[in-house]
Amino acid sequence: MPRVGTIDPRFQSYNIEMVEVTGGRFWKPYGAGSTKAELFAARPPIDLHDDRLRKLAATLAPAYLRVSGTWANSTFFADSETPPAAPPAGFKGVLTRQQWRDVIDFSHAVDAPIVASFAISAGTRDTEGRWSPEQARRLLTFTRSAGGEIAAAEFMNEPDLPTIGGAPAHYDAAAYGRDFAAFRTFMKSTAPDVTILGAGTIGTGADARARFAVSAAGVDAVSYHHYGALSTRCSGDRTAKQALSDEWLARTGKTFALYKTLRDRLAPNKPIWLTETAETACGGNRWAATFIDTFRYLDQLGRLAKAGVQVVMHNTLAASDYGLLDERTHLPRPNYWAALLWRRLMGTTVFDAGVAQQPGFHVYAHCARDMPDGVALLVINNDRRTQRRLTLSAASQRYTLASATPQDGTIRLNGSTLALGASDEIPTLKGEAAAAGTITFAPATITFLTVANAGNANCR
Repeated sequence: MPRVGTIDPRFQSYNIEMVEVTGGRFWKPYGAGSTKAELFAARPPIDLHDDRLRKLAATLAPAYLRVSGTWANSTFFADSETPPAAPPAGFKGVLTRQQWRDVIDFSHAVDAPIVASFAISAGTRDTEGRWSPEQARRLLTFTRSAGGEIAAAEFMNEPDLPTIGGAPAHYDAAAYGRDFAAFRTFMKSTAPDVTILGAGTIGTGADARARFAVSAAGVDAVSYHHYGALSTRCSGDRTAKQALSDEWLARTGKTFALYKTLRDRLAPNKPIWLTETAETACGGNRWAATFIDTFRYLDQLGRLAKAGVQVVMHNTLAASDYGLLDERTHLPRPNYWAALLWRRLMGTTVFDAGVAQQPGFHVYAHCARDMPDGVALLVINNDRRTQRRLTLSAASQRYTLASATPQDGTIRLNGSTLALGASDEIPTLKGEAAAAGTITFAPATITFLTVANAGNANCR
Protein backbone atom coordinates (compact mmCIF):
# COMPACT_ATOMS: atom_id res chain seq x y z
CA MET A 1 0.00 0.00 0.00
CA PRO A 2 1.42 3.44 -0.89
CA ARG A 3 2.22 5.96 1.81
CA VAL A 4 0.12 9.13 1.64
CA GLY A 5 1.48 11.02 4.65
CA THR A 6 2.04 11.12 8.39
CA ILE A 7 0.10 12.52 11.33
CA ASP A 8 1.16 14.15 14.58
CA PRO A 9 1.93 11.65 17.37
CA ARG A 10 -0.75 13.54 19.35
CA PHE A 11 -3.23 13.24 16.48
CA GLN A 12 -6.02 11.91 18.69
CA SER A 13 -6.64 14.59 21.32
CA TYR A 14 -9.50 16.07 23.36
CA ASN A 15 -11.03 19.14 24.99
CA ILE A 16 -11.84 20.04 28.57
CA GLU A 17 -13.94 23.18 28.26
CA MET A 18 -12.88 26.25 30.24
CA VAL A 19 -16.30 26.30 31.91
CA GLU A 20 -15.59 22.79 33.22
CA VAL A 21 -12.42 24.07 34.86
CA THR A 22 -14.02 27.13 36.43
CA GLY A 23 -17.47 25.69 37.06
CA GLY A 24 -20.55 27.30 35.54
CA ARG A 25 -23.41 26.53 33.22
CA PHE A 26 -22.74 24.05 30.43
CA TRP A 27 -24.83 21.81 28.15
CA LYS A 28 -27.21 19.79 30.32
CA PRO A 29 -27.14 16.04 29.59
CA TYR A 30 -30.34 14.33 28.51
CA GLY A 31 -32.30 12.58 31.23
CA ALA A 32 -33.04 8.86 31.18
CA GLY A 33 -35.42 8.10 28.36
CA SER A 34 -35.49 11.74 27.25
CA THR A 35 -34.65 13.10 23.82
CA LYS A 36 -34.98 16.75 24.86
CA ALA A 37 -32.98 18.56 27.52
CA GLU A 38 -32.82 22.03 28.92
CA LEU A 39 -29.98 23.91 27.31
CA PHE A 40 -27.75 24.43 30.35
CA ALA A 41 -27.17 23.14 33.85
CA ALA A 42 -24.92 24.48 36.60
CA ARG A 43 -21.92 22.34 37.43
CA PRO A 44 -19.03 22.56 39.88
CA PRO A 45 -15.44 22.61 38.59
CA ILE A 46 -14.26 19.26 37.25
CA ASP A 47 -12.07 17.29 39.66
CA LEU A 48 -8.84 17.01 37.70
CA HIS A 49 -7.30 14.98 40.53
CA ASP A 50 -9.84 12.17 40.18
CA ASP A 51 -7.89 8.92 39.89
CA ARG A 52 -10.17 7.33 37.31
CA LEU A 53 -10.21 10.43 35.12
CA ARG A 54 -6.43 10.64 35.18
CA LYS A 55 -5.90 6.97 34.55
CA LEU A 56 -8.21 6.84 31.57
CA ALA A 57 -6.87 10.07 30.06
CA ALA A 58 -3.30 8.84 30.47
CA THR A 59 -4.04 5.70 28.46
CA LEU A 60 -4.79 7.94 25.45
CA ALA A 61 -1.37 9.62 25.67
CA PRO A 62 0.35 11.22 23.96
CA ALA A 63 -2.35 13.79 23.27
CA TYR A 64 -3.10 17.50 23.45
CA LEU A 65 -5.44 18.93 26.06
CA ARG A 66 -7.39 21.88 24.72
CA VAL A 67 -8.85 24.20 27.38
CA SER A 68 -11.03 26.66 25.52
CA GLY A 69 -14.61 26.85 24.29
CA THR A 70 -17.11 29.67 24.02
CA TRP A 71 -16.95 30.42 27.74
CA ALA A 72 -13.18 31.00 27.57
CA ASN A 73 -13.78 34.16 25.54
CA SER A 74 -15.21 35.88 28.63
CA THR A 75 -13.22 34.25 31.46
CA PHE A 76 -11.11 36.48 33.73
CA PHE A 77 -7.82 35.03 34.97
CA ALA A 78 -7.51 36.06 38.62
CA ASP A 79 -3.75 36.40 38.96
CA SER A 80 -3.72 36.32 42.76
CA GLU A 81 -4.25 33.78 45.51
CA THR A 82 -7.47 35.57 46.54
CA PRO A 83 -9.77 35.62 43.49
CA PRO A 84 -12.69 38.04 43.32
CA ALA A 85 -16.08 36.80 44.48
CA ALA A 86 -17.60 37.81 41.13
CA PRO A 87 -16.22 38.42 37.64
CA PRO A 88 -14.99 41.99 37.02
CA ALA A 89 -16.92 44.16 34.59
CA GLY A 90 -16.64 42.87 31.04
CA PHE A 91 -16.20 39.21 32.05
CA LYS A 92 -18.60 36.36 32.80
CA GLY A 93 -16.41 33.86 34.64
CA VAL A 94 -13.33 33.63 36.84
CA LEU A 95 -10.36 31.26 36.48
CA THR A 96 -8.33 31.02 39.68
CA ARG A 97 -4.65 30.31 40.02
CA GLN A 98 -5.40 27.02 41.77
CA GLN A 99 -7.73 25.90 39.01
CA TRP A 100 -5.08 26.60 36.42
CA ARG A 101 -2.45 24.82 38.55
CA ASP A 102 -4.78 21.82 38.50
CA VAL A 103 -4.91 21.99 34.69
CA ILE A 104 -1.12 22.12 34.52
CA ASP A 105 -0.75 19.21 36.93
CA PHE A 106 -3.31 17.16 34.97
CA SER A 107 -1.52 18.00 31.74
CA HIS A 108 1.74 16.62 33.12
CA ALA A 109 0.10 13.55 34.66
CA VAL A 110 -1.58 12.46 31.42
CA ASP A 111 1.11 13.58 28.91
CA ALA A 112 -1.12 16.14 27.22
CA PRO A 113 0.40 19.61 26.62
CA ILE A 114 -2.12 22.44 26.81
CA VAL A 115 -3.78 24.15 23.85
CA ALA A 116 -5.56 27.35 24.90
CA SER A 117 -7.39 30.45 23.77
CA PHE A 118 -7.69 33.77 25.54
CA ALA A 119 -10.33 36.17 26.77
CA ILE A 120 -11.51 38.72 24.20
CA SER A 121 -14.61 40.17 25.88
CA ALA A 122 -15.25 43.79 26.86
CA GLY A 123 -13.06 43.50 29.95
CA THR A 124 -9.96 43.00 27.81
CA ARG A 125 -10.47 46.12 25.69
CA ASP A 126 -9.35 49.75 25.83
CA THR A 127 -11.58 52.79 25.41
CA GLU A 128 -11.40 52.46 21.62
CA GLY A 129 -12.50 48.82 21.74
CA ARG A 130 -9.11 47.38 20.85
CA TRP A 131 -7.99 44.12 22.43
CA SER A 132 -5.32 44.37 25.14
CA PRO A 133 -2.99 41.41 25.78
CA GLU A 134 -2.76 41.96 29.54
CA GLN A 135 -4.96 39.01 30.49
CA ALA A 136 -3.12 36.75 28.05
CA ARG A 137 0.21 37.96 29.41
CA ARG A 138 -0.80 37.15 32.98
CA LEU A 139 -1.94 33.65 32.06
CA LEU A 140 1.21 32.89 30.06
CA THR A 141 3.48 34.23 32.79
CA PHE A 142 1.74 32.27 35.51
CA THR A 143 1.76 29.10 33.40
CA ARG A 144 5.53 29.31 33.04
CA SER A 145 6.04 30.06 36.73
CA ALA A 146 3.91 27.03 37.64
CA GLY A 147 5.93 24.72 35.39
CA GLY A 148 3.28 24.42 32.70
CA GLU A 149 3.43 24.43 28.95
CA ILE A 150 1.02 25.97 26.47
CA ALA A 151 1.97 24.23 23.28
CA ALA A 152 -0.44 26.04 20.96
CA ALA A 153 -3.01 28.83 21.15
CA GLU A 154 -5.94 30.25 19.23
CA PHE A 155 -6.68 33.94 19.71
CA MET A 156 -10.36 33.37 20.47
CA ASN A 157 -12.86 30.56 20.24
CA GLU A 158 -14.98 30.62 17.07
CA PRO A 159 -14.60 34.23 15.93
CA ASP A 160 -17.31 33.75 13.29
CA LEU A 161 -19.85 33.55 16.14
CA PRO A 162 -18.96 36.87 17.82
CA THR A 163 -22.29 37.56 19.49
CA ILE A 164 -22.50 34.12 21.09
CA GLY A 165 -18.80 34.31 21.88
CA GLY A 166 -18.92 37.49 23.97
CA ALA A 167 -17.21 39.79 21.47
CA PRO A 168 -18.14 43.50 21.27
CA ALA A 169 -21.16 44.56 19.26
CA HIS A 170 -20.57 44.79 15.50
CA TYR A 171 -17.37 42.75 15.78
CA ASP A 172 -16.70 42.20 12.08
CA ALA A 173 -13.85 40.61 10.15
CA ALA A 174 -11.88 43.86 10.02
CA ALA A 175 -11.99 44.21 13.81
CA TYR A 176 -11.04 40.58 14.25
CA GLY A 177 -8.14 40.99 11.81
CA ARG A 178 -6.87 44.04 13.70
CA ASP A 179 -7.01 42.20 17.04
CA PHE A 180 -5.49 39.02 15.63
CA ALA A 181 -2.53 41.02 14.32
CA ALA A 182 -2.02 42.48 17.81
CA PHE A 183 -2.29 38.98 19.28
CA ARG A 184 0.29 37.60 16.87
CA THR A 185 2.75 40.40 17.60
CA PHE A 186 2.29 39.86 21.33
CA MET A 187 2.75 36.08 21.11
CA LYS A 188 5.84 36.21 18.91
CA SER A 189 7.53 38.57 21.34
CA THR A 190 6.27 37.01 24.59
CA ALA A 191 5.93 33.29 23.83
CA PRO A 192 7.62 32.57 20.48
CA ASP A 193 7.65 28.82 21.16
CA VAL A 194 3.83 28.62 21.20
CA THR A 195 2.25 27.49 17.93
CA ILE A 196 -0.30 30.06 16.77
CA LEU A 197 -3.47 28.40 15.50
CA GLY A 198 -6.24 30.07 13.59
CA ALA A 199 -8.75 31.08 12.85
CA GLY A 200 -10.62 28.44 14.87
CA THR A 201 -13.85 29.16 13.04
CA ILE A 202 -16.82 26.80 13.05
CA GLY A 203 -18.79 27.82 9.97
CA THR A 204 -18.41 27.33 6.24
CA GLY A 205 -20.04 30.56 5.11
CA ALA A 206 -18.94 34.09 4.35
CA ASP A 207 -18.22 35.03 7.98
CA ALA A 208 -15.82 32.14 8.48
CA ARG A 209 -14.10 32.79 5.15
CA ALA A 210 -13.66 36.48 5.94
CA ARG A 211 -12.06 35.79 9.32
CA PHE A 212 -9.84 33.15 7.81
CA ALA A 213 -8.68 35.60 5.16
CA VAL A 214 -7.61 38.30 7.63
CA SER A 215 -5.65 35.91 9.88
CA ALA A 216 -4.25 33.20 7.59
CA ALA A 217 -0.90 34.86 6.96
CA GLY A 218 -0.20 35.05 10.69
CA VAL A 219 -0.91 31.49 11.79
CA ASP A 220 1.60 28.69 12.21
CA ALA A 221 -1.11 26.08 11.65
CA VAL A 222 -4.66 26.34 10.35
CA SER A 223 -7.36 25.41 12.87
CA TYR A 224 -11.07 24.95 12.39
CA HIS A 225 -14.06 23.38 14.17
CA HIS A 226 -16.58 20.91 12.77
CA TYR A 227 -19.97 19.75 13.96
CA GLY A 228 -22.13 18.12 11.32
CA ALA A 229 -25.30 19.59 12.84
CA LEU A 230 -26.93 20.98 15.97
CA SER A 231 -28.14 18.61 18.66
CA THR A 232 -31.80 18.17 19.57
CA ARG A 233 -31.45 20.51 22.57
CA CYS A 234 -30.58 23.28 20.11
CA SER A 235 -33.46 22.34 17.78
CA GLY A 236 -31.39 20.15 15.48
CA ASP A 237 -33.28 17.68 13.32
CA ARG A 238 -30.84 14.75 13.16
CA THR A 239 -32.16 11.30 14.02
CA ALA A 240 -30.41 8.18 15.20
CA LYS A 241 -31.46 6.48 11.96
CA GLN A 242 -29.23 8.89 10.01
CA ALA A 243 -26.18 8.38 12.22
CA LEU A 244 -24.67 5.51 10.19
CA SER A 245 -25.43 6.98 6.79
CA ASP A 246 -22.68 7.75 4.31
CA GLU A 247 -24.14 11.23 3.91
CA TRP A 248 -23.60 11.89 7.61
CA LEU A 249 -20.06 10.47 7.70
CA ALA A 250 -19.12 12.47 4.60
CA ARG A 251 -19.89 15.80 6.27
CA THR A 252 -16.49 15.64 7.96
CA GLY A 253 -14.81 15.57 4.56
CA LYS A 254 -16.92 18.35 3.10
CA THR A 255 -16.01 20.77 5.89
CA PHE A 256 -12.35 19.79 5.62
CA ALA A 257 -12.39 20.36 1.85
CA LEU A 258 -13.49 23.96 2.36
CA TYR A 259 -10.73 24.69 4.85
CA LYS A 260 -8.12 22.90 2.76
CA THR A 261 -9.08 25.09 -0.20
CA LEU A 262 -8.73 28.20 1.96
CA ARG A 263 -5.43 26.93 3.35
CA ASP A 264 -4.02 26.18 -0.09
CA ARG A 265 -4.93 29.67 -1.29
CA LEU A 266 -4.12 31.80 1.77
CA ALA A 267 -1.74 29.77 3.97
CA PRO A 268 -0.04 27.29 1.65
CA ASN A 269 1.68 24.26 3.16
CA LYS A 270 0.68 25.08 6.74
CA PRO A 271 -0.53 22.12 8.82
CA ILE A 272 -4.26 21.76 9.53
CA TRP A 273 -5.70 20.99 12.98
CA LEU A 274 -9.33 20.23 13.79
CA THR A 275 -9.42 21.69 17.30
CA GLU A 276 -13.04 20.96 18.20
CA THR A 277 -15.45 18.30 16.96
CA ALA A 278 -18.09 15.87 18.18
CA GLU A 279 -21.34 14.19 17.19
CA THR A 280 -23.31 17.45 17.11
CA ALA A 281 -22.94 20.90 18.64
CA CYS A 282 -24.62 21.93 21.92
CA GLY A 283 -23.48 18.89 23.90
CA GLY A 284 -24.37 16.17 21.38
CA ASN A 285 -27.51 14.12 20.91
CA ARG A 286 -28.57 11.36 23.27
CA TRP A 287 -26.92 8.73 21.04
CA ALA A 288 -23.57 10.56 21.19
CA ALA A 289 -22.94 8.48 24.32
CA THR A 290 -23.65 5.19 22.54
CA PHE A 291 -22.04 2.86 20.02
CA ILE A 292 -23.97 4.50 17.21
CA ASP A 293 -21.62 7.50 17.32
CA THR A 294 -18.50 5.33 17.29
CA PHE A 295 -18.92 4.97 13.53
CA ARG A 296 -18.67 8.76 13.16
CA TYR A 297 -15.80 8.97 15.64
CA LEU A 298 -13.55 6.39 14.01
CA ASP A 299 -14.49 7.20 10.43
CA GLN A 300 -13.62 10.82 11.15
CA LEU A 301 -10.19 9.86 12.46
CA GLY A 302 -9.49 7.59 9.49
CA ARG A 303 -10.83 10.01 6.92
CA LEU A 304 -8.98 13.06 8.24
CA ALA A 305 -5.69 11.24 8.81
CA LYS A 306 -5.75 10.13 5.18
CA ALA A 307 -6.59 13.70 4.09
CA GLY A 308 -3.56 15.10 5.95
CA VAL A 309 -5.09 16.66 9.07
CA GLN A 310 -2.45 16.60 11.81
CA VAL A 311 -4.53 16.80 15.01
CA VAL A 312 -8.18 16.04 15.84
CA MET A 313 -9.53 17.22 19.22
CA HIS A 314 -12.73 15.59 20.42
CA ASN A 315 -15.16 17.65 22.47
CA THR A 316 -15.18 16.63 25.29
CA LEU A 317 -13.18 14.29 27.48
CA ALA A 318 -15.89 14.15 30.17
CA ALA A 319 -18.78 16.60 29.87
CA SER A 320 -22.34 16.38 28.51
CA ASP A 321 -23.51 13.65 26.14
CA TYR A 322 -20.61 13.82 23.72
CA GLY A 323 -17.93 13.17 26.36
CA LEU A 324 -15.67 10.15 25.93
CA LEU A 325 -16.35 9.52 29.62
CA ASP A 326 -19.53 9.89 31.63
CA GLU A 327 -19.37 13.26 33.38
CA ARG A 328 -20.67 11.96 36.74
CA THR A 329 -18.87 8.63 37.03
CA HIS A 330 -16.01 9.06 34.56
CA LEU A 331 -16.79 5.55 33.32
CA PRO A 332 -15.88 4.87 29.67
CA ARG A 333 -18.43 5.23 26.92
CA PRO A 334 -18.15 3.35 23.60
CA ASN A 335 -16.15 6.16 21.98
CA TYR A 336 -13.55 5.92 24.73
CA TRP A 337 -12.94 2.24 23.98
CA ALA A 338 -12.71 3.08 20.28
CA ALA A 339 -10.20 5.83 21.08
CA LEU A 340 -8.13 3.41 23.14
CA LEU A 341 -8.00 0.86 20.33
CA TRP A 342 -7.01 3.56 17.84
CA ARG A 343 -4.28 4.69 20.22
CA ARG A 344 -2.89 1.17 20.65
CA LEU A 345 -3.14 -0.05 17.06
CA MET A 346 -2.94 2.82 14.54
CA GLY A 347 0.47 4.39 13.95
CA THR A 348 1.42 7.76 12.48
CA THR A 349 2.26 6.66 8.91
CA VAL A 350 -0.86 6.71 6.75
CA PHE A 351 -1.51 4.62 3.64
CA ASP A 352 -3.95 4.42 0.79
CA ALA A 353 -5.61 1.10 1.60
CA GLY A 354 -6.33 0.48 -2.07
CA VAL A 355 -9.95 -0.49 -1.41
CA ALA A 356 -12.39 1.30 -3.70
CA GLN A 357 -14.78 3.57 -1.85
CA GLN A 358 -18.27 2.11 -1.71
CA PRO A 359 -21.46 2.94 0.18
CA GLY A 360 -21.55 1.46 3.66
CA PHE A 361 -17.95 0.22 3.69
CA HIS A 362 -14.87 2.27 4.62
CA VAL A 363 -11.31 0.99 4.92
CA TYR A 364 -8.34 2.95 6.28
CA ALA A 365 -4.73 1.81 6.69
CA HIS A 366 -1.72 2.90 8.76
CA CYS A 367 1.51 1.41 9.93
CA ALA A 368 0.72 -0.51 13.10
CA ARG A 369 1.75 1.26 16.29
CA ASP A 370 4.72 -0.24 18.13
CA MET A 371 4.89 -3.12 15.66
CA PRO A 372 7.88 -2.74 13.32
CA ASP A 373 6.97 -3.92 9.83
CA GLY A 374 3.32 -4.23 10.86
CA VAL A 375 0.26 -2.72 9.18
CA ALA A 376 -3.09 -1.88 10.79
CA LEU A 377 -6.44 -1.62 9.00
CA LEU A 378 -9.61 0.06 10.22
CA VAL A 379 -12.64 -1.52 8.53
CA ILE A 380 -16.03 0.14 9.06
CA ASN A 381 -19.20 -1.60 7.91
CA ASN A 382 -21.79 1.09 8.50
CA ASP A 383 -24.39 -0.81 6.51
CA ARG A 384 -27.06 -1.94 8.96
CA ARG A 385 -28.17 -4.96 6.89
CA THR A 386 -25.40 -6.26 4.65
CA GLN A 387 -22.28 -8.28 5.39
CA ARG A 388 -19.08 -7.12 3.70
CA ARG A 389 -15.93 -9.03 2.80
CA LEU A 390 -12.26 -8.25 2.42
CA THR A 391 -9.49 -10.58 1.28
CA LEU A 392 -6.07 -10.39 2.90
CA SER A 393 -3.06 -12.32 1.66
CA ALA A 394 -1.64 -12.60 5.18
CA ALA A 395 -2.82 -13.73 8.61
CA SER A 396 -4.00 -11.00 10.97
CA GLN A 397 -5.24 -10.23 14.45
CA ARG A 398 -8.85 -9.12 14.49
CA TYR A 399 -10.50 -6.66 16.90
CA THR A 400 -14.22 -6.30 16.14
CA LEU A 401 -16.40 -3.75 17.93
CA ALA A 402 -20.15 -4.33 18.03
CA SER A 403 -23.17 -3.91 20.30
CA ALA A 404 -26.53 -5.56 20.82
CA THR A 405 -28.02 -2.62 18.95
CA PRO A 406 -26.15 0.40 17.56
CA GLN A 407 -27.88 2.62 20.15
CA ASP A 408 -26.57 0.50 23.01
CA GLY A 409 -24.54 2.27 25.67
CA THR A 410 -22.18 -0.69 25.93
CA ILE A 411 -19.66 -2.04 23.45
CA ARG A 412 -18.28 -5.52 22.79
CA LEU A 413 -14.82 -6.48 21.61
CA ASN A 414 -14.86 -9.82 19.81
CA GLY A 415 -18.07 -10.66 21.65
CA SER A 416 -16.98 -9.62 25.17
CA THR A 417 -18.42 -6.50 26.79
CA LEU A 418 -15.77 -3.92 27.59
CA ALA A 419 -15.79 -2.59 31.15
CA LEU A 420 -13.31 -1.52 33.79
CA GLY A 421 -12.27 -4.02 36.43
CA ALA A 422 -13.04 -3.81 40.14
CA SER A 423 -10.12 -1.46 40.75
CA ASP A 424 -10.54 0.36 37.45
CA GLU A 425 -8.23 -2.01 35.64
CA ILE A 426 -8.42 -1.66 31.89
CA PRO A 427 -9.22 -5.08 30.41
CA THR A 428 -6.78 -6.77 28.11
CA LEU A 429 -7.73 -5.81 24.57
CA LYS A 430 -6.95 -9.05 22.79
CA GLY A 431 -7.26 -9.72 19.10
CA GLU A 432 -8.44 -12.98 17.58
CA ALA A 433 -6.38 -14.80 15.00
CA ALA A 434 -7.72 -14.52 11.45
CA ALA A 435 -6.24 -16.72 8.74
CA ALA A 436 -5.20 -15.35 5.37
CA GLY A 437 -8.06 -15.22 2.93
CA THR A 438 -11.56 -13.78 3.00
CA ILE A 439 -12.71 -12.01 6.17
CA THR A 440 -16.39 -11.30 6.74
CA PHE A 441 -17.65 -8.18 8.52
CA ALA A 442 -21.13 -8.28 10.03
CA PRO A 443 -23.53 -5.35 9.54
CA ALA A 444 -23.03 -2.34 11.82
CA THR A 445 -19.59 -3.39 13.07
CA ILE A 446 -16.16 -1.81 13.23
CA THR A 447 -13.00 -3.91 12.97
CA PHE A 448 -9.30 -3.26 13.42
CA LEU A 449 -6.93 -5.75 11.77
CA THR A 450 -3.20 -5.87 12.46
CA VAL A 451 -0.84 -7.71 10.13
CA ALA A 452 2.63 -8.46 11.51
CA ASN A 453 5.58 -8.67 9.12
CA ALA A 454 3.55 -7.01 6.42
CA GLY A 455 6.58 -6.25 4.29
CA ASN A 456 5.77 -2.58 3.69
CA ALA A 457 9.07 -0.70 3.73
CA ASN A 458 7.40 2.41 5.12
CA CYS A 459 6.78 0.61 8.44
CA ARG A 460 10.36 -0.47 9.18
